[in-house]
Amino acid sequence: MSQHSEFVDALIRGDARDLVERWRVIAPHLPVPGTTEQAEIIMHRARTEVGTIDLKYRAYSHRWLTERNIPSGLPDILRPKAERMYPICVQGVGISVNMSNPALKPAAVIIRGAMEDAVNDAFAEGRKEPAFVSAQMKNARELATKKLFGQIRIPTHADV
Repeated sequence: MSQHSEFVDALIRGDARDLVERWRVIAPHLPVPGTTEQAEIIMHRARTEVGTIDLKYRAYSHRWLTERNIPSGLPDILRPKAERMYPICVQGVGISVNMSNPALKPAAVIIRGAMEDAVNDAFAEGRKEPAFVSAQMKNARELATKKLFGQIRIPTHADV
C-alpha cells in the first residue's frame, strides 16, 4: 500500500494519530498539528470536504464538528441528509400544569413558570439526573402553590 493510500485509509478510519504520522511522511514540508485535538479537528474537517469518502463518514464528521461549534466543510446540499443520519440528541423535560376551573388557569401558568425555572436552574448547575430534576420541579410546584393559595389541605377519605 502506498503512503498516499495509507494516509487516505487513516482519514477514512478517523484515526487522527495515524493520520498525523502519515502526514509527516507524505508532507514533511507542511506543519503538523501540535495536539490530538487539533489533529481531530483537521481530520474531521477534511473528511467533510473530500467527495470520494463515503457519506456516512462525512456525515459523522459533520456532526462531530457542529457539536463543537466548528465549521463543517460538508456541502449544503448534503447537510440535511447528514443531519438525518446523525441527529442532534437533546435533553428535555415535559411540564404540564392544568386547572379544571377556568378561573384558576392563570395560576397554572405561574406554577408552570416556577417549575420551568427549577428545571433551568438544575440544568445550569449541570444536574440533569431525572430524580433530581423531578424533585426540584415538585418542590417548585409546592412552593408556588403555597404562595398563590396558602396552605391547602387536600381532603382524604377520613374527612368524608
